[in-house]
Amino acid sequence: MLTLAILSSIPDHRRGQGRLFDLPHVLLCSILAVLAGADSYRSVYRFIDVRWDWLRQHTGLNWRRKPCYTALYTILRGIDAAALEQALRQQAAQLIAPTQNEGLCAIALDGKTLRGSLDQAAQTPALQWLSAFRHLDHLVLGQVCWRDGDKNNEIAAAQQLIEELGLPGQLYTLDALHCQKNTADCSKKRQ
Repeated sequence: MLTLAILSSIPDHRRGQGRLFDLPHVLLCSILAVLAGADSYRSVYRFIDVRWDWLRQHTGLNWRRKPCYTALYTILRGIDAAALEQALRQQAAQLIAPTQNEGLCAIALDGKTLRGSLDQAAQTPALQWLSAFRHLDHLVLGQVCWRDGDKNNEIAAAQQLIEELGLPGQLYTLDALHCQKNTADCSKKRQ
């Protein structure tokens, strides 16, 4: 379960007087909204609006009013993405710690290209994403992204992600692109 304590570790970029809405609750509401299918700041706002009473009752939310979508945009655009990812990885590590002694567990590494991220006018390559998914508890353990048209960077990203996860004794499944000695050696180092 995602807790406010984990989200409180993320630094707030706003000045003290500009904090009508506390960052941990904004993040929690935004994550819940995205999990429920929200794909824009307006749909995050609609999620908060529709579930306002439930959020106040179950999350300890004590805002006097709901943030508008422009306030959500301003708050969320300044978030340190690396700090957010680190906090979510810590949460994932806490969730999988009790189950590490259950033997071999499969972790699937799979890369995708983010649809609509290619900008031919600016000659910017598409954003590519590699995720590590643990089958035992249906948990995304980590993600790495890069912006380069070269498919070989996925191999380096997989090696980096396996090293960062630091999970010994796990079975990593990858597609045929990763059938290379260096990637296999990377997962063996952790055992």
